[in-house]
Amino acid sequence: MDDRELHEHLIGQQGSRAALNTPVLVLDLDRLDCNIAAMQAKASDKGVALRPHAKTHKSLDIAQRQIAAGAVGVCCAKIGEAEVMIDGGVAGVLITSPVAAPAAIVRLAKLALRAEDLMATVDDPQIARSIDDVLARNDAMLDVVIDVDPGIRRTGVASPEAAVELARAIAGCERLRLRGLQFYCGAQQHIEDFSARRAAIEERTQYLRSVVGALSEAGFPPEIVTGSGTGTHAIDLALGVFTELQTGSYVFMDAQYLDCDLDGSGDVPFETSLAVDARVVSANHSALVTIDSGFKSLSTDGGSPRVARGASPDTVFAFMGDEHGALVGPEIGSRLRPGDLVSLVVPHCDPTVNLYDHYHVVRGETLVDIWPVSARGRAR
Repeated sequence: MDDRELHEHLIGQQGSRAALNTPVLVLDLDRLDCNIAAMQAKASDKGVALRPHAKTHKSLDIAQRQIAAGAVGVCCAKIGEAEVMIDGGVAGVLITSPVAAPAAIVRLAKLALRAEDLMATVDDPQIARSIDDVLARNDAMLDVVIDVDPGIRRTGVASPEAAVELARAIAGCERLRLRGLQFYCGAQQHIEDFSARRAAIEERTQYLRSVVGALSEAGFPPEIVTGSGTGTHAIDLALGVFTELQTGSYVFMDAQYLDCDLDGSGDVPFETSLAVDARVVSANHSALVTIDSGFKSLSTDGGSPRVARGASPDTVFAFMGDEHGALVGPEIGSRLRPGDLVSLVVPHCDPTVNLYDHYHVVRGETLVDIWPVSARGRAR
C-alpha cells in the first residue's frame, strides 16, 4: 500500500495532518507558494530569468507551479530527471551535469527530438563532437552551454582559454547551438556570514567576467549566463552578471540555509515549508525519547534535523539507527509520551526528499493533496 492508498481518505478532513502515518514528508502549500512568488519577484525585479533547480524537489507539481509563477523552465541534474520533467510537459529544461556516457548521449539525442527548448551542458570538445554525431544520426538539434569550473574541480572547463577552445569545437558541430555558459559556485552557497559569502562571490565573479570577456573577444558572446543558488542569489542579482538563476532550496528552506544570512538583513527571506513528521515510539528515560525517524527518513550529510514543533526548539536530535532517532532534553521523557507527534526541519532537503515517494501537502493542519516525488531515485 503506497502513501496515496494509505492516506487519500484523509484529504480535506479538518486536522488530518495529525492522522498521517509516520515518518512522513509534509509540505506546507501556502508557504511553498509564498517562496515561489518571492524568488520570482526578486529575479523579475532585476530583469533576470529564473530557471529553478528541480533536483531539489523532483516534483512535476512544484515545477509546474514555478513555471506558472514566471520561471522560464527548470534545471535537472541528470538526464533521468530531465526525462521525467519533459514527459510531464515541462519545457525549458537545462541538464546541468555534463552527459558523457555513450548510452546517456543516445538518451539525450532522443530527448532532444521531443523536448521543447532543451539545453545541456558540455565541458569537453570530444564529448561535444560525440553528442553531435549521435544527434545527426537521430536528425536532432540541441542547444548547449559551456560548463565553467568555479574552482571546485568537479566539472567545467578550467580556464578562459579552455572555454574558447570548447566554443570553437561547438561551432564546428552541425547539430549543436552554443547559447552561453554555466557557472555554479557550490562551495560558497553555505558560507553562513553574509559578508564573507559576498567577498567570496565577488572574487569568483571577477573570474566569471574574464571568461565572458574571452568568449566575447573570440566571437562567442554568451546570450545566457546561468548559475547561482539560494545561498548567493541576492549577491549575484546585485552583481548583475547572470542572466538567469538556478536557485533550488528556497522552495523548502532546510536547516543548512536557515543558518545562513541570505541577504545581509539578518532575517530569513523565505519560509520553512518542508518537514518530516515523526512520532514518539518509546519514552522510558527521563532525558530521552525515541522517535520513528532515522537514517532511512532523513539525510545525514547536513548535520542533524531540528525540532520545529512538538518539543522544545532546543531539544537535541541524535540518530539511533536506520529507523529511529533520539530527542534529548531535560525531563523530555515525562513531557512526551509514545504516540506524540513531533515535526522536524530537515538538515538537507534534496537528499531527504529522495527518500520519499510522496509529498503530503497541507494547509494549516489539513491534508489537501498528495503529490508524487516524480523523479525520485533518478540518479542516471
